[in-house]
Amino acid sequence: MAIAVKDLATSAAKYATNAGRSSEEYSTNAQAAAGDWEKNTQAARGNYKDGISAANIETRFARGVAKAGAAKYARKIAAVGGNRYRPGVEAGAADWQSGFAPFASTLAALSLSVKKMRGDPSNYSRGEQVGKALNAKRLALLSSGG
Repeated sequence: MAIAVKDLATSAAKYATNAGRSSEEYSTNAQAAAGDWEKNTQAARGNYKDGISAANIETRFARGVAKAGAAKYARKIAAVGGNRYRPGVEAGAADWQSGFAPFASTLAALSLSVKKMRGDPSNYSRGEQVGKALNAKRLALLSSGG
């Protein structure tokens, strides 16, 4: 006996309506589950490693991108991305500030070599000094768990 499947357009409309009414409940429950999320995500380290090491993972990834396609990517940005961008950036400003602070301190503490006239090849070493200092800070933060 075949399984009776409801009309997908009707189901999609119902999904959108019900999900839209549930945003406050989602926000409350998701915030309350933050501790479980962290604990369970930490416990899944092995699964993550297995997933990114799976055979043909690059092919699977590329197939998923091709299946979604550029048209869906553009459509979703037009439909929701633009409206979410500004509030998302505003909500993340304090996190950005605290995350970038160690790198800003590193940059502020640098004493770069003297800048020469435009086009002088020795000016490239200034960029290298910045890159090395920022990479050293990144590696130090990673080794300290930060």
